[in-house]
Amino acid sequence: MTILDGKKVSNDIKNEIKDQVDKMKEKGEKVPHLAAVIVGNDGASLTYVGSKVRACERVGFESTMVRLSNTTSEIELLDKIEELNQDDNIDGFIIQLPLPPQINTRKVLMAVDPSKDVDGFHPENFGKMALDMTTFIPATPFGILELMDRYGVETKGKHTVVIGRSHIVGRPMSILMGRKGFPGNSTVTLTHSHTKNITQITSQADIIISALGVPNFLKAEMVKDDVVIIDVGITRVPDDSTTKGYRITGDVDFENVSKKASYITPVPGGVGPMTIAMLLKNTLLAREQRMGK
Repeated sequence: MTILDGKKVSNDIKNEIKDQVDKMKEKGEKVPHLAAVIVGNDGASLTYVGSKVRACERVGFESTMVRLSNTTSEIELLDKIEELNQDDNIDGFIIQLPLPPQINTRKVLMAVDPSKDVDGFHPENFGKMALDMTTFIPATPFGILELMDRYGVETKGKHTVVIGRSHIVGRPMSILMGRKGFPGNSTVTLTHSHTKNITQITSQADIIISALGVPNFLKAEMVKDDVVIIDVGITRVPDDSTTKGYRITGDVDFENVSKKASYITPVPGGVGPMTIAMLLKNTLLAREQRMGK
């Protein structure tokens, strides 16, 4: 069994990006600039955005954090997005989710300039992804592809089962794993809350990508020998034996499923670190495209 070490691979990617940024600096070129917009004081969101800012510093990017109050109106947020769209100094930006209830999330994501949408959430970018065109792939699916690529996980002709159909992970993964090329060329089954006999489906899978958000959902009896497991789930489970009072748990019963798997991602340290690394990669791509213009 091989651990798909997202922490190691993400560090490799950040080092590669830093090398590219250093070369840009030597040539006197402008380095990539990533902005993050956060509305409100959600602790998890602030932590996540903070880690993105630190990642930018590490690779030599410029970064801007735009903090807005919890009472910010939809119009005020849309005005800020338009300001970022028009700012030539900003190469890419993200809107940290979730947003407060007074704001329509879909309307906000639609307002982002697709050429600066480094999260890959805009319908134009999603459509290009579905058509195998060059675009920004959402960071988590992009990270999963990169992890499988770097570990040489065979996907051609394999049966991939995706658990969960979110627009951020499940649905894009179902499209990407069926595309021509590597990783891809697999036969994909997309499962969700209304899927019947899910164990019957997962037990036939060569590759399982679980993005459900239910701790320890996938048990050893639900998978076959030599299965490849990509665990996207990340849930805080109360645990008084830890100093924080909780532990981070994935969708997969790691202890038992790992005994049958050929490859498996740990939680934490698997898919999570890859997400920020690929956000940086998308921002570098955005900068290169803008230079091309």
